[in-house]
Amino acid sequence: MVKAFFAFLFVTTLFLHASESETSQEIVNVDPLTEKIKSFLDEKSFYENREFINIIFDPKSDYYKNERLNTIKVVETLKENGLLNLFFDSPREFRLNFTTSGSPLFFVKIMSDTFRNIGYYRYVTVASHMDASEFGWSINLQSEYATDPLILQQELQKSGCSIVDIQRVSAEEWTYTIDMTGGYLNVPLLQNGKIIELKRSLYAHWLDVSQVQELEIKSSLRNQWYPYIAYYDASLHLLKIIKENQIHRVISLEIPKNAKYVKIADLYTLKNVKDELRIFPKGSK
Repeated sequence: MVKAFFAFLFVTTLFLHASESETSQEIVNVDPLTEKIKSFLDEKSFYENREFINIIFDPKSDYYKNERLNTIKVVETLKENGLLNLFFDSPREFRLNFTTSGSPLFFVKIMSDTFRNIGYYRYVTVASHMDASEFGWSINLQSEYATDPLILQQELQKSGCSIVDIQRVSAEEWTYTIDMTGGYLNVPLLQNGKIIELKRSLYAHWLDVSQVQELEIKSSLRNQWYPYIAYYDASLHLLKIIKENQIHRVISLEIPKNAKYVKIADLYTLKNVKDELRIFPKGSK
């Protein structure tokens, strides 16, 4: 009887040890691609579609670039095959977290323009931090669906930026790592002799003045324009501000040496600018 008991105990121990080994082996064998796919799906959806996922992500090597996981391509494949659910049951608040190594002012400006281009006009900054190597920014928005990473990527590329990594913390919280090494504002580039018209807008006009030396701005007779003009360098550090408390029909400006961008607005309200402002760039750098 004792021998039988010890034999049973020995077999059970071997079985448990084998099960633990298999479990450990399974954990060890989970690759970054699978982990990333699982993070974008709820647990039920992942296991119900596991075989299909193995098919659409074959070969796995296609989802790596220079040994780094191509997160955007992972998202694209999931979306194309109907596996990425971004919609909520009803409108709700969700959070977007961003990290980057670039200039905070420059980054927030690029993101603000990007949000406006994809239809996000209202959001609230809930946190920000900066250390020696990273700037972090978190915002809350209200919507019926989470931000589409592919649309966000398309808009960011227009400003020379790209998404390096995406983490889905939950359905209502996503974290993006943004590379803005080659970033720039996606605004009109002024060139000598090429006149442009700034249409009526509720937002300040931004222009790239890096290739011209002077500006002449003419205002329509219907406007009551009180010029507010600010110059910035490539990192959006403020260089110079011009404020005029009298209505101007024409104003001539000399562009500061290190200026990359100019912001043109009204000292009081852009509602004063009912018609276009005509811009006459002069001189070449």
